[in-house]
Amino acid sequence: MGECRPLGFLIGLPFAFIALILSVVGAVIWIIGECGELLVPMLHMLCWVGQFGSEPCEDAYKCNQMI
Repeated sequence: MGECRPLGFLIGLPFAFIALILSVVGAVIWIIGECGELLVPMLHMLCWVGQFGSEPCEDAYKCNQMI
């Protein structure tokens, strides 16, 4: 009884590291997605505001294109 063999810990350790890596990757993707969700409407608004100084556009598709 004096010797302890942590076999369960050693078997589970690689899976814990994989879970940790996947959670960090998921958090980074989530943060990038949140920033993109905030950034895209601002870019659309800037494109829309920038059209006021230009000449009128005949083609609606060209007017809505982002630069």
